[in-house]
Amino acid sequence: MRYITKTDLLIVGMNSGYLMVGIGLMCLAPLIVDLVYFEFDLISFILPSAISICLGIFCIKYLNSYSKKKMRLKHGMIISSFAWLWAGVIGGLVFTLATPLAPIDAVFESVSALTGTGMTMFSNVEILPHSILFFRAFEQWIGGLGVVVMIISILSKPGTTSSKLYESEAREERIKPSTKATLKKTIEIYVIYTILGIVLYLLAGLPVFDSICNTFAIISTGGMSIKNANMGFYNSDLVYLVSIVLMILGATSFLIHYKVISTRGKSLIEDLQFKLIICIIAFVTLMLYYVSNIVPIDLLFTVVSALTTTGANVASPAAMAGWPSFVLICLMCLMLTGGSNGSTVGAIKLVRVITFFKGIYRHILEILSPSGRVVPIKLQGRQIPERVVAQSGNYITLYFIFILISWALFCLWGYDPFDSLFSVVSLQGNNGLDLGIISGHMPPVLKIVSMINMWTGRLEIYPVLISLRAVFELFKR
Repeated sequence: MRYITKTDLLIVGMNSGYLMVGIGLMCLAPLIVDLVYFEFDLISFILPSAISICLGIFCIKYLNSYSKKKMRLKHGMIISSFAWLWAGVIGGLVFTLATPLAPIDAVFESVSALTGTGMTMFSNVEILPHSILFFRAFEQWIGGLGVVVMIISILSKPGTTSSKLYESEAREERIKPSTKATLKKTIEIYVIYTILGIVLYLLAGLPVFDSICNTFAIISTGGMSIKNANMGFYNSDLVYLVSIVLMILGATSFLIHYKVISTRGKSLIEDLQFKLIICIIAFVTLMLYYVSNIVPIDLLFTVVSALTTTGANVASPAAMAGWPSFVLICLMCLMLTGGSNGSTVGAIKLVRVITFFKGIYRHILEILSPSGRVVPIKLQGRQIPERVVAQSGNYITLYFIFILISWALFCLWGYDPFDSLFSVVSLQGNNGLDLGIISGHMPPVLKIVSMINMWTGRLEIYPVLISLRAVFELFKR
């Protein structure tokens, strides 16, 4: 039986055209910075943009007859998977043209920025043109909400197409009844927090350019810095505290942000995921403080960065590699967990972890209970459907399978098992904290594996698996 037909692929191709146009427009944003700093490297941005826009328009015009075909969730997931890959390739072309990076390293850099992972192939970012530094930060900002989400909010019309594409990026929460209205309000909140971050960094003494790029990187929980020492370059507790606040805001559900004003802050205080984020940060920081001699502000910053999957750091990878193993294991657990559902974070996410453990506890109670008793699972007073419990367990299992396979490959190439596991957990969770393994010196195979980790982690695996099944269908007789 064929699950993907020629018509399905043509529907995907037509709708992908709009995303290709949007990705092309994204590449033009750094031109303003390029001109302001008199760098005049216009071709590095215009050529990739033109390629993406022209191909996108061709798909829209040539396949326009399929625009009225009903889009299903499988179409949305394939489109989303392709869009993230295409954005990575086009962004990689920008880096290839503007910097000395090899093509595979350039695509890695772009995928890392877009997925909010924040690992870099550059050995010295401070010598890069301002336009490239801005482009990396802008990619993180776009990827924070999602490439597809940002583009369909501007180019797509209300209806089934917007809804399915929204769901394809693992987003289910609705701020407003319609998807289009939800997207509009989400972006409004995102822009407001971005402006707030820029102002706070300026008040903390950072230059305008640094304030903009750091805000883009931190509020999106991307963490890719414009300095070699990341946020540690500024050596300022005030800058660290501003960053911590922005990381927590980025890791909190946009639905909760929307309700803050109407509920006078009660939605934030009463939200289980937000309360857990604060409690976990406080507990883990205090625990690690008493078992290590790490500077408290450095420890707090790193704990927040790990849990929110930001990956920004104040301690260098070499310094972190010297931390006690217990501290690094705790950081790995935080990187696996992640923040709130419906935010900019990666990893498994708190709501899945909570649901998973509630399912285990329910199973224990059912064994202890009288025969035939059904124990419901509730989250904040609402019963969780059995389907959701099963999906959480399935996703967590898949997540660890991807980590296990990638970890084995790193070990096969001779990397230290513990350091490799730390890096793979970071890659799969789109975190970015590293102990010095991820660099341009890695074998090409491991760079590709790392990109797959980042790609699947950002799309939450299922869209990628469905897309691979679609490719398999093409070769099926």
